[in-house]
Amino acid sequence: MHKYTEKIFGWCYELLMKMDFNETIASYLSLAVNIFILSCIVYFMYMIFRFVLVTVMAIVAKRTHTKFDDLLVSNETAKYISHLIPLIYIYKTVPVILENFNSWETIFARLVAVYIVLLSLWIIHSTLRAIRDHLKSKSEYSDKPIDSYVQVIMIALWILGIVIIVAKIFDIETDTLVKTLGAVSAVIILIFRDTILGFVASIQVSVNDMIRIGDWITMDKFGADGDVIEINLATVKVRNFDKTTTTIPTYSLISDSFRNWRGMINSDGRRIKRHVLIKSSSIRFLGEEELEDFKKIQLIKAYIEKKQVDISRHNQLHNVDKSLAINGRNLTNFGLFRKYLTQYLENYPGLNKDMILLCRQLQPTAHGIPLEIYVFTTDKRFENYEYIMSDIFDHILASVRFFDLEVYEAPSGKNAVSEA
Repeated sequence: MHKYTEKIFGWCYELLMKMDFNETIASYLSLAVNIFILSCIVYFMYMIFRFVLVTVMAIVAKRTHTKFDDLLVSNETAKYISHLIPLIYIYKTVPVILENFNSWETIFARLVAVYIVLLSLWIIHSTLRAIRDHLKSKSEYSDKPIDSYVQVIMIALWILGIVIIVAKIFDIETDTLVKTLGAVSAVIILIFRDTILGFVASIQVSVNDMIRIGDWITMDKFGADGDVIEINLATVKVRNFDKTTTTIPTYSLISDSFRNWRGMINSDGRRIKRHVLIKSSSIRFLGEEELEDFKKIQLIKAYIEKKQVDISRHNQLHNVDKSLAINGRNLTNFGLFRKYLTQYLENYPGLNKDMILLCRQLQPTAHGIPLEIYVFTTDKRFENYEYIMSDIFDHILASVRFFDLEVYEAPSGKNAVSEA
């Protein structure tokens, strides 16, 4: 190829010298002619390769079933490649054209080399974007942080590209330059601290599968409560339920605490864990006459009858003095209410009976006795979940008075005056 290049660009100078032109004039005239010839060759090469790569690829993309070649076309990968091939030809031709201009040859060759490196990076970037878009279109990769992987690769390539460019411009050996950069690595780490932290965090987030695109997360420190819509090297974007967007530094996901609701969404139910406060002064033992009235409540009628038999047998067996209600075994209105709520929850259609279903009493507080409902709804959608929970507690609050119990409320206004 070198011999053909010399023939194409060397004839003009030889011709001018045969015509007894001054050597300097012959050099500049032949340079002008050679630049014109090179421009024409490069232009035709560019047009040919652009037609072959861009047009043909576009035609092929329309006829194939795969979407990857369409993404290569949309990301202009072929267009960048069509620029690269003529540029490489220029780089190979420069030593021949500028043979008599050593200083120009050095400068021009370095500039062309830098442009080749930059163009190569753009080609790789456009290819990676096409791969990213192709993977995102597949369901198995739709929730993966593909953008982070692309950014990590491009950062590594840009660092390598900058090292090569600096080495070309200043005519330094690449090994020497790398050693020099190693000496100032502490400064680089200080400057790119957030980027390095984001890089490490994105790897840990991906490897440990901490979050995915589409996950519902809550992070009180940043006011985030919504779905993850984007995972980048430095930030994670969350679309909150109020339609605002919160940006969280990626490294905060491994340095701070956050809640990922994916486990709940993938499970068989969504938990309800809420309590009401019952006044301790309203809790008491129940007599036989009162139990007869409570039998009118269908859900606990069989339970009361069974308990009456068990309690009566126990008290008779131990000769219990029932002149005082505290003696022996007894039923309380609070315990009966808990049993009623358990039966109610077991019959409620919106709950998953295969998961925990519990009505329990918690540690007494200064404001009363917490009566907690611990169940799981079958419908995990926000609006339906809230409706089921409200419906259950509507019934609980309305049922309390039937058991002669009272819900604690802090005195305020007229109530406070009347109690005083």
